[in-house]
This record gives sequence, C-alpha cells and structure tokens, in this order.
Amino acid sequence: MNIICIGDVVGQPGRQAIKTLLPDLKKQYRADLVIVNAENAAAGAGLTARLADELFKDGCDVLTLGDHVWDQKDLEEYFDQHEYVIRPANFPNGVPGKGWCVKQTASGVKVGVVNLLGRVFMRYQMECPFRTLKQIIEQIRKYTPIIVVDMHAETTSEKIAMGHFCNGWVTAVVGTHTHVQTADEKILSQGTAYITDLGMTGPYDSVIGQDKEAILKRFLTSMPIRFHVAEEDVKLHGVVLEVDEKTGKASRIQRIQKAMLENT
Repeated sequence: MNIICIGDVVGQPGRQAIKTLLPDLKKQYRADLVIVNAENAAAGAGLTARLADELFKDGCDVLTLGDHVWDQKDLEEYFDQHEYVIRPANFPNGVPGKGWCVKQTASGVKVGVVNLLGRVFMRYQMECPFRTLKQIIEQIRKYTPIIVVDMHAETTSEKIAMGHFCNGWVTAVVGTHTHVQTADEKILSQGTAYITDLGMTGPYDSVIGQDKEAILKRFLTSMPIRFHVAEEDVKLHGVVLEVDEKTGKASRIQRIQKAMLENT
C-alpha cells in the first residue's frame, strides 16, 4: 500500500495547494491514505473546525497538529466529533482530543497514526515523547502493524533520536514543524522509513511561510511586528511511503515536491 504524508499546511495558499494538487498526487502514487499536518492552516496559526472540514473534503484522511494546536479555540469541541484530527499525544492527561487514531482505508487496511511534540526549545511542558510513543504502540498493534508517527519538533537531533528509538516498531517517523524539507529520507535498518522534516505546503517566497518583509523588519529592529502569511511561489512538500500491509515495514520512501504552477 502507499501512504502520502504532507508537511505543514500554511494558511490559504497551503490549503489551495492541497485542493489543487492533492487529487492528481493521489492518482499518481495510487495513495491509499493521506496524512497531513494542518497546525498552521488557519492563517499560519492553528486549525479551525471549518478548515478541518475543508481539508477532509479535499482528500485528506488524517490531520495532525503541533505546538499551535490551541491557537483556535473552536477546535477543542471539534476533537470530540472527529477522531481523525489528532493533537500531540504527550500533552498531560485531561486535555481535549486524542494523540493517535486508527484509520481504515477504502480497501479495508487499518493504519495507526500518532502525533508527538518535541520538548527541546518548545513552549509547552510535555510528557516524554519517547515513553509516550512506546505505550501507544502497544495499543495500536492490537489493530494493525502499520503505524506512522508525526514527530513535530524543533531540533534535528530529537527527531533523529525518535527514528532510531522506534526503528522496527513503527512503519515511519516523519518530522514536521521546521517548514524546510530535509534530504535525509531513508529506510532504517529494521524497516522504519524516516525523514527529519517533510517540508512546508504553502508560499516558499517567504520566511517559512510568513511575509519576508515583516520578518526582516523584526530581525532588524527587534520590535514586535504583526506577521502575515505570504502568497507567492506556492508548493506542496511531503513524502510517499510504500508499505507491506502484513508486516507494517516500509520498503520505500520518496520525497514529493510539487509547485502550483506545474499543475496549471
């Protein structure tokens, strides 16, 4: 089976890239499932219920989040109604939402998806993502051996460590958050696919999705500046995974880089 994982969707340009490019990508790669990080979908900060519905309508199957999960308040109630929008699993007990789900494809194959948040240079005091994942794997394996982990973290070292930590236990560890696609995609020794960052789905003539002039002014003056999402050079970035349905092992990981202009 084939699974597409798409990096952080940023604002309206990112959502438009999903709407425009995803249908053809699903056909091209014969995708059975599409996992999308949507934590920047609402003007670069969080996700709303309306935009989640829009992304599902446009072909996304599971939406993962990150450190902007609480930026849009209406999402808290949405968690109770939609099990395929997941927030980082290593938040303390008692917060809204779930950190993992099991999604069944049209062909009847079940896929587990886990969302984790790194602890290095992050604004929240999180539970250990490594120990949290180990507990979740035991639960998901009751349903399926196919498990994809979105590791939303700042540092490359924490993401790489997670890949090695669960090598052979999960199908893939895909990093998100830094909005720059890395060129280190690989299959680890025990059959786990890995990439440090999927990249960004949004405007690349920017500073990680935000208007570059505003960001430059902030760096040059150290004054508080209102940021807004850029609009130019819109691209979709991610990977496609080829997975053995019986073992849950990955046999191939390929980077995806698709510009809006290529589809017009």
